[in-house]
Amino acid sequence: MLKHLRQKLLQRLQLPETWLIFFILGIIMMNFPFLHIFNKPDTIFGIPLMFLYLFIGWPVSIFVIYLFTQTFDHFDDKHQETRPQ
Repeated sequence: MLKHLRQKLLQRLQLPETWLIFFILGIIMMNFPFLHIFNKPDTIFGIPLMFLYLFIGWPVSIFVIYLFTQTFDHFDDKHQETRPQ
């Protein structure tokens, strides 16, 4: 089940539309409207919202980039298996 889910995710991430959607989403989330929304004096557990937004958003964006690199590795492995020797 987990292997099937991984295969499906990797297959979906190879689509150019997915790359474009995540790129635009990343630009929007690091631009004025979202930064303005989280630039409040409110705190959660004593941590300002802006810091939480940036310190949670940054690792999430790194994880998405990691997933995209996994699709490259998966794609290369498939080509090496099918290449005649």
